[in-house]
Amino acid sequence: MPLVNMKPLLRHAMDNHYAVAAFNLVDYSSTKAMVKAAEELNAPVICQTSSKTIKYFSHKEIVSWVRTVAEDSPVPVVLHLDHCHDFDMIEECAKSGWTSIMIDASEFPFEENLARSKKVRDIAERYGVGMEAELGQIMGVEDDMVVDEADSVLTDPEDAKRFCDALDLSAFACAVGTAHGFYKGEPVVDFERIAAINALTRTPMALHGGTGLSDETFAMAIARGAAKINISTNLKHVFVQSFVDYHTANPKDYEPLRVLDAQYQAIKTMFHGFIEKFGGTGQGAKFLQSQREMA
Repeated sequence: MPLVNMKPLLRHAMDNHYAVAAFNLVDYSSTKAMVKAAEELNAPVICQTSSKTIKYFSHKEIVSWVRTVAEDSPVPVVLHLDHCHDFDMIEECAKSGWTSIMIDASEFPFEENLARSKKVRDIAERYGVGMEAELGQIMGVEDDMVVDEADSVLTDPEDAKRFCDALDLSAFACAVGTAHGFYKGEPVVDFERIAAINALTRTPMALHGGTGLSDETFAMAIARGAAKINISTNLKHVFVQSFVDYHTANPKDYEPLRVLDAQYQAIKTMFHGFIEKFGGTGQGAKFLQSQREMA
């Protein structure tokens, strides 16, 4: 089926108390694996792209991968641009076929962040795509952006309301104690802050820094309004380690397709696990039915 806009999908997720898994694709095989895992569970899925992945490949290549695996799939698939602060790249993605774009201007003061986000709001409206924006600074490393723990800033609920009211977002990314990358200690997620932000904004929350969080943390965040959960670091490690593990166990096997299949199966299993944890199983058909009823 055609790629879908993220906005109605996340609204359905929030209203029905589950979260859509959002994975940062690495290549064509990882893209295929995430959509296949979603199909096997009849779940929606978000294929995310980082700026550096787009620069390494190209807009044209990435769109062709996602469209190829999505067009014959019965489940809803979103192509989303993850953290980006390059207006030209954001517009090129919207123009090239992404169905959701994200502006990350969280390092700027509130008013400048809002002004930059409004520029991207114009782009999203021009091309009819969903939009995510961020307020507050999430610690850790994401692409080339590094935020030390001392510099991280948790999102103020009242500021979140002002921000979301001005932008009509598909997803709102905010700092609630999670971090990009692997956690060095036990993460301290502020669940009261999540609940307060969602009560004031009624905007589906994007929970960044999902790698390493416990099942209980995921469940508590989803119950309080998290509707999109990002997984990137875990995929990177399984992607590389599964390749290494196969070669270690089979040192004389130089048939590339067997190595690639071992990698594919490992990451598909990982995708399965997160989709199930987030409550996405069976929600693909339910979302599509809800859209037919609204048409």
